[in-house]
Amino acid sequence: MEILYTNCAGLDVHKKTVKVCLLTQASNGQLHKEFRTYYTTTEELLKLGDWLKEQGCTHIAFEATGVYWKPVFNLLEGGFEVLVVNAQHMKAVPGRKTDVKDAEWIADLLQHGLLKASFIPSGPQRELRDLTRYRVRLTEEKAREVNRVQKTLEDTNLKLGDVVSDIMGKASRMVLQAIADGETDPGRLAALARPSSCESRAIRSGIERQCDGSSSVFAR
Repeated sequence: MEILYTNCAGLDVHKKTVKVCLLTQASNGQLHKEFRTYYTTTEELLKLGDWLKEQGCTHIAFEATGVYWKPVFNLLEGGFEVLVVNAQHMKAVPGRKTDVKDAEWIADLLQHGLLKASFIPSGPQRELRDLTRYRVRLTEEKAREVNRVQKTLEDTNLKLGDVVSDIMGKASRMVLQAIADGETDPGRLAALARPSSCESRAIRSGIERQCDGSSSVFAR
């Protein structure tokens, strides 16, 4: 089978270590395999990159295993053609022997051009994607916390949500803080919001349905 990449490496990425199989081809056509193991610390991965450059390696491939591949990719993408391969695609390639090491098998497939790289966005795109995903998680967590507050108020029969548009608005927060501090007088609590007289009566009515010691405990 035709060899596409004469100097390439297959990496088997784990949580603590990276096993490397480097394939090189001499001028006489003889193939040489060299195996090494590096830790996944930044210093060790930089040493791995320096060693591969010294050996003339041009292409690197490894499986996308969990999140462990990301720091390896981030540190090596600038100096090599890096292929991150889907594990299912690897299994679909026939001919693997059970006694062949993962790194060696990846290197053999890479050398003959039998690996299909997964799409990896550019660095700025990855950073923006991580930021937007984190923002979505924070928004979802905020919604869950608001729902927990609403449930707690319903458990204590404080009908604050029936008379205010935003349970976490400024007026509601002032009322909740006062309840947490031990205030039990519905009139004082309603006055904290400083609404119109009609709204004040509505808030007072919603608060005085249940305002005892247990509600302050839940508010805390």
